Amino acid sequence: METIQNFIQIVLSMQWTDYLDIALVAFLIYKLLPLIRTPHIMRLARTVAALVLVAWLTGVMKLHTLNWILSQVLAIGLLAFVVLFQPELRRMLDHLGSVRLRNFFGVSKPAQEMDAVIRQTVMACETMSKGKVGALIVFARENPLMEFQKTGTQIDAQVSDQLLRNIFFKNSPLHDGAVIIRDGRIAYAGCVMPLSHSPNIPKALGTRHHAAVGTSEVSDAVVVAVSEENGAISVAVNGVLKRFLAPETLEKLLHMELCPEAQTESKHRFWDKIANPGKEADGYEKK
Repeated sequence: METIQNFIQIVLSMQWTDYLDIALVAFLIYKLLPLIRTPHIMRLARTVAALVLVAWLTGVMKLHTLNWILSQVLAIGLLAFVVLFQPELRRMLDHLGSVRLRNFFGVSKPAQEMDAVIRQTVMACETMSKGKVGALIVFARENPLMEFQKTGTQIDAQVSDQLLRNIFFKNSPLHDGAVIIRDGRIAYAGCVMPLSHSPNIPKALGTRHHAAVGTSEVSDAVVVAVSEENGAISVAVNGVLKRFLAPETLEKLLHMELCPEAQTESKHRFWDKIANPGKEADGYEKK
C-alpha cells in the first residue's frame, strides 16, 4: 500500500518535461528495437533478463551464496558480452549507424511503387522456377545489409523481370550470389550472404537456402530463394523458411511483409499458420 502511495505522489509531482522525457525515450526504444531484433540478440536478451531476475530473487530470499555468485557473473558479464557477441554487436552498430532518418521516422516507399517491384519479382521467380534457374533475392528493410553488399557489385537499377532473370542466368558472372533490393531498386548483385547453421533446415537443401535462412536470422530482410534442383520457390523471414510457394502465395506474402501498413492483421494470420504445423494455407506446403 505504501508503495502505491509513493508511486502516486511521484506521478502527481511530475512536470510536463518529465512526460516529454518519457515519451521520447519510449519512441526511441520503439524505433530502435526492430533494428536489433534478431534471433541471436533476442536469445541473449532473454538470458540476461533471466539472470537479473534470479539474482533479484536470491537477494529477496536471502540466499547469500547464490546471490554473490550471480552478482559476480553479472559484474563480469559486460566484458564476456563484448567478447562472445562481437559479431552481433558490430552488426547492431552498423545497423544503427547506417539507418536513414526517413526510415527511422516511419517514412517508407509508397505502396504503388512496391506493388510494381513485387509484381516484377514474382514474374521473374515464376519464370525461373519453371526453368529451374537458381536465384536468391534479398529485400532489405530497416537493416541496410551494408556488411554483405560490399561483397557484391553495385547495380542501382529499377527492378524488372528481365533484369532479374539476366542476373541469375546460368552463364552470368553474378548468378551465384544474391541480389539485394533496397528502397524499391536493385542495389547490389552477386553478394555473399551468411549461412545458417540451424539444425532445423533439411539436409537436402543446398547453400542457397542456408543463405536465405542465415540472412533472415541476422537481419529483418525478406529473402526469396528459387531452387536450381526442383524449381521450388521459398521465402525466409525471421529465421523461418517456407518452401514450395505458388506464385500467387509469394506475391501475397511479399505484400504482407513489404507493405505492412495495409496488411498488418493478414500478415499475422499468415505467419501464424506457418508457426502452427496443424494449419496450412492454400498454395504452399509445410516442410
